[in-house]
Amino acid sequence: MITVHHLDNSRSQRVLWLLEELEVPYQIKRYQRENTMLAPPELKKIHPLGKSPVITDDNRVIAESGAILEYLAERYDTEYRLKLSDEEEQLQSRYWLHYAEGSLMPLLVMKLIFSRMGKPPVPWLMRPIGAAFGKGVQKAYLNKQIATHQQFIEQHLAKNSWFAGQNFSIADVQMSFPLQALITRGSLGNTPHTQAWLDKIQTRAAWQRAIQQGGELKLS
Repeated sequence: MITVHHLDNSRSQRVLWLLEELEVPYQIKRYQRENTMLAPPELKKIHPLGKSPVITDDNRVIAESGAILEYLAERYDTEYRLKLSDEEEQLQSRYWLHYAEGSLMPLLVMKLIFSRMGKPPVPWLMRPIGAAFGKGVQKAYLNKQIATHQQFIEQHLAKNSWFAGQNFSIADVQMSFPLQALITRGSLGNTPHTQAWLDKIQTRAAWQRAIQQGGELKLS
């Protein structure tokens, strides 16, 4: 049976969602973040990098969100629920699957890091300087870059029901985490089509089952 090594408030929520969409049996092994917000060392016993998401299946250890989603879809989508027959939709799905972690998430992680430069574990004497530096980097660079990506996504969803086109795919599963992070942090901006997409995925029965299994995402 598939085991999802599930870290709270992490990208592994997407794996649970896909498994629920495919109605594939799985079990969850839960891990809690430490006070530093890092994953606990126990995860290194599963994968050397000690990160989440990671799954085990038939003596295989598979890490990285995109690789996990592709593996599950290719191996377990036996009823062709998410398979795309249109070549253009296949290309779009592949693009957004890799865009989420390759282009968008690095900016969001940097924004999170710089927003915390005035907080522990930064030494208290350095916090005023750290806070000012962090705000400066966000204003001068990160916020502008993120706004460009927001409009890029908004323009795509204004023309397409889903990220691949007219059909739901693993690209939607992959894009859910960064867009949730944006809306939770109040950074989504004036993007009605993106908001409509977020509202739509949260009405899916599989999404709701995944939340019941993994818990609500609490992204700060």
